[in-house]
Amino acid sequence: MRIVVDASTVIAVIIGEAEKTKLIELTKDATIVAPPSIDWEVGNAFTAMLKRSRINLEQALKAIEVYQEISLEIVEIDLKEAIRLAGKHNVYAYDAYILQCAIEHNLPLISLDQDMINIAKQEGVQVFEV
Repeated sequence: MRIVVDASTVIAVIIGEAEKTKLIELTKDATIVAPPSIDWEVGNAFTAMLKRSRINLEQALKAIEVYQEISLEIVEIDLKEAIRLAGKHNVYAYDAYILQCAIEHNLPLISLDQDMINIAKQEGVQVFEV
């Protein structure tokens, strides 16, 4: 099975959020799929934590090392359609890229972002609840 994940799920696993066990269970033996933007979104999340002093530089670098060990299938998406989706739902591009990935590749989505979950359902995307 192939499943699209967003940065919220990846980060939750890396930093050990309460949902980690469930997320690992849901993705066990699955191919994790994401658009190329996932790298920059994950990097942005860890630099935001660093900027807010939630983690230090060493922890941020270790988190990125852990992220780079995750096996991801990076797939291209139609950028124009993603921007249409962003405009339709008034969301940021990063969210639209994830949604477009699930729509375009006809794959289910796992997210911890309730707004993304709601939009995905509106767009007919199967969502695995955590």
